Amino acid sequence: MEVKNYLYGYDKLGIIQDTKMFAVSIDSLLLPNFITINKNIKKILDIGCGNAPIPLILSTKTKAKIIGVEIQEKVYELACKSVKINNLEDRIKIINADINIISKELETDSFDIITCNPPFFKVNKESNFNSSDYKTFARHEVALNLEQICKIAKKLLKNNGIIGLVHRPERLIDIIDYMRKNNLEPKKIQFIYPKKGKESNILLIEGRKNGKPGIKILDPIYLNMDDGKYTEQVLNLLK
Repeated sequence: MEVKNYLYGYDKLGIIQDTKMFAVSIDSLLLPNFITINKNIKKILDIGCGNAPIPLILSTKTKAKIIGVEIQEKVYELACKSVKINNLEDRIKIINADINIISKELETDSFDIITCNPPFFKVNKESNFNSSDYKTFARHEVALNLEQICKIAKKLLKNNGIIGLVHRPERLIDIIDYMRKNNLEPKKIQFIYPKKGKESNILLIEGRKNGKPGIKILDPIYLNMDDGKYTEQVLNLLK
């Protein structure tokens, strides 16, 4: 069943969700608030945009043109509806396609920023897939993996363009390895913790195409207090 909600912290940004699919996660709220944006940004690509939470939030931070690519038709339709109810059709374009294919048709060196909240889990013989195709595509690297994302970013980003990913800390070495193999120099990292005393379960990382070596480790973010409510740190971030 389709429902209209509002993105947490953005009471003017409506989003269409389907109760049979994933709800918008904190991952998609953190990444657009982490990525480096300046007034010179003209064109942004969000890979695997889902129902468009990242493009919607980015639209509050920049006047740049934003393209979201989503492979699943039903999810793509939700994204289009989300863009429409916010009257952002002139700034956000959603494409229903496999990014591995359409990236070959997109102009080389044409994007200032690429964002992606990709599938987190590698596919192997022990992979435990969800019964829902929507969740399988969202969680497992069946249609898109880290290596492919970095190769696409190498082709599509302008020189010194930015790639921003939200992922899991256990994949950090893989991420850095694939980034550097594709001339994407990691420039800043931030670890997210469910609460103090727990291990980090979310990683934000930004790289620059042909960037100079040198990385910043930002202060950690703690999501929840003991009672389960968001911390002041998160509330301030999402304002």
